[in-house]
Amino acid sequence: MPASPLVHPPARTRIAAAVLLGAAVAGCHAMPPAAPAVATPAIAAATTSALATAPWIADLGDGRYRNPVLHADYSDPDVIRVGAKFYMTASSFNNTPGLPLLESPDLVNWTLVGHALPRLEPAAVFARPQYGKGVWAPCLRWHDGRFWIFYPDPDYGVYVMTAEHFSGPWSAPRLLLAGRGIIDPAPLWDDDGKAYLLHAWAKSRAGINNVLTLRRMDPQATRMLDDKGTVVIDGSRYPGYHTVEGPKFYKANGHYYVFAPAGGVEMGWQAVFRARSIGGPYEVRRVMDQGDTPVNGPHQGAWVDAPDGRDWFVHFQDKGAYGRVVHLEPMRWQDGWPLIGAPGRTPGTGEPVITYTKPVQGFGPAAPATSDAFDGPDLGPQWQWGANPAPGWYSLTAHPGHLRLATQVVPEADGYVRAAGAILTQKAPASRFIVDTRVHLEGGVDGDRAGLIVNAMQYAWLGLRRSGGKTDLVRTVCGPFGPRCREESSVVLAHAPDTLTLRMAMNENAFVGFSYSLDGREFKPAGDAFPVTRGTWVGAQIGLFSVGSQARAQPRESFLEADYFNVTAPGVGPY
Repeated sequence: MPASPLVHPPARTRIAAAVLLGAAVAGCHAMPPAAPAVATPAIAAATTSALATAPWIADLGDGRYRNPVLHADYSDPDVIRVGAKFYMTASSFNNTPGLPLLESPDLVNWTLVGHALPRLEPAAVFARPQYGKGVWAPCLRWHDGRFWIFYPDPDYGVYVMTAEHFSGPWSAPRLLLAGRGIIDPAPLWDDDGKAYLLHAWAKSRAGINNVLTLRRMDPQATRMLDDKGTVVIDGSRYPGYHTVEGPKFYKANGHYYVFAPAGGVEMGWQAVFRARSIGGPYEVRRVMDQGDTPVNGPHQGAWVDAPDGRDWFVHFQDKGAYGRVVHLEPMRWQDGWPLIGAPGRTPGTGEPVITYTKPVQGFGPAAPATSDAFDGPDLGPQWQWGANPAPGWYSLTAHPGHLRLATQVVPEADGYVRAAGAILTQKAPASRFIVDTRVHLEGGVDGDRAGLIVNAMQYAWLGLRRSGGKTDLVRTVCGPFGPRCREESSVVLAHAPDTLTLRMAMNENAFVGFSYSLDGREFKPAGDAFPVTRGTWVGAQIGLFSVGSQARAQPRESFLEADYFNVTAPGVGPY
């Protein structure tokens, strides 16, 4: 890695975020030292074997990595380091549980260990799907011996949660700053003991955007100390700047730095604002853009340093139906400004790297879980619902080794399955992958539908439908792209058995093909490939569902049962 042109003091003194005693400022960097993890040959071999069929691995196995390091929709990522380990959280919008928790020893190989937010608040509001609402861009910090997450709900305000251990338990969300349209919070604890909260605005709720507001808060983040704050960065005052949002707030090298995206989600760039005084005035520099790469809109993320003191930047790229995937860039300093990625055509502005040397050597490949044999006491951490789950939605004990999804009667889901909150999904893990699942429909009545879905604003599913007293295998697509598309179903196999194997193959450019098998070995196609789209601020999601349109007399029980859900690399395509 090219050496930084600046000579940096050790991270603990160079970055005020690393102060441990007294006020710790914006804890995104080196924290209390911890014993480094050791990757033994046995562990590395077991991990390599388990990941042999994973759809996406960023670790190239030769000391380098490829971008994206997470080819999945971990939108608006924030990352910190505590000791030798890196921690990440991200937006989760209407999905529950929310606020994913990921850990890594090297910024490349990430493991999903759980979620901080078991239910969205207000709970009653999120008892049904609220697409595009809920948890927007969060901020993760380490301060005063605890992990902190500040997250915004654009309709309610900024919430705070804390935990002694990253994997939890986390405290219940507490509303720190109420207000409609307040988004993207970034706290900073300054050297003098004072604490601040910087945030952006959502024009859809507040009527304004492109400005960042600074407010005083008490050091324990229990209350705000002013009524309205002060606009310290107004994007309209910087030529060519619009949609300044998503700030991360740091203090280093005698400056206050605000890392903020500008220019919009799909084609924006990464800016850095700096000032000697926290209230400004702030000067700005574009520190990374697409340059000559295929990585559109590289921006919004976190500055973090490795144990050796080198700096890195984690950000997202909007890939449409695949969501906002996560990239890792080297970061160096020039004349007191960061340059992110490889040097670009414009002096002082970097561009994304495609491959690079790993920040920390010696650790084998890892990736968030995708496949699930349903043989444990709990669902894997990869699974999320479309709304706050209700008791009885699922069971892993009724038939051990199987997932049982109780049929949810949702009249408004008739012709629009997406209206049901009890769709169990996970993020699409790569641009190409295959899903196999063996399902069984039990006790269905007319109007029941259950099966394998790719959920998005323009979606598709393959599954079993009860109609006219019989079971058919149907392929359903919903389009065109919009807030509420229209379903069109076609019968693939009339008088289908109640048990069969379903397959989904995702190809490049988000074309999804379905097939089915009666014996689990020979597969037959189920219609043409269909172009799915993104969801509402999220990528397309894959999973299972079981919904009905008719109330049923108790104790009649209707459910979909899945033996497994396998997500694998596709091999040679297309499919």
